[in-house]
Amino acid sequence: MQVVTLLNDLYLAFDGVVDNFKVYKVETIGDAYMVVSGLPDRRDDHASQIAQMSLALLHKVKNFVIRHRPNEQLKLRIGMHSGSVVSGVVGSKMPRYCLFGDTVNTSSRMESNGLPLRIHVSSDTKEILSKDPDFGLELRGQIEMKGKGLQTTYWLKSYKDIVVPDFGPEFR
Repeated sequence: MQVVTLLNDLYLAFDGVVDNFKVYKVETIGDAYMVVSGLPDRRDDHASQIAQMSLALLHKVKNFVIRHRPNEQLKLRIGMHSGSVVSGVVGSKMPRYCLFGDTVNTSSRMESNGLPLRIHVSSDTKEILSKDPDFGLELRGQIEMKGKGLQTTYWLKSYKDIVVPDFGPEFR
């Protein structure tokens, strides 16, 4: 029951953050929370919206209290990638809006290859965000990604005066 309570509290907190941006929550499966921008309505600022939302989520996590473990820090990992997808509603009894394609897979790999309390950004997303000088990005370097080979990736550090919160030396 503690896991259900934790996920419910967390999803309610995240939903409150997500509502402040031009993004769409596609699904939650277990502890995974997938958000997209540019769908179902196309947006030129999709990467910026997701990046700003990601920073806001880290700030929310910094102050998030796990009820049954109030002294522990939640260790959120965020992965970002930009590209084309196929989307559509599937199913008839419980229809769901689903995303398909390599972009979805790469986004998942960015998350799984990231580090706790960091925003891991693909080179495709970095190219888009770099057009706006208000974004602060840092080279992570090359990492091996399953099914992708060596990939150059980045950390999103800031947007304007909003910076990734300091979670202490163990997370630097």
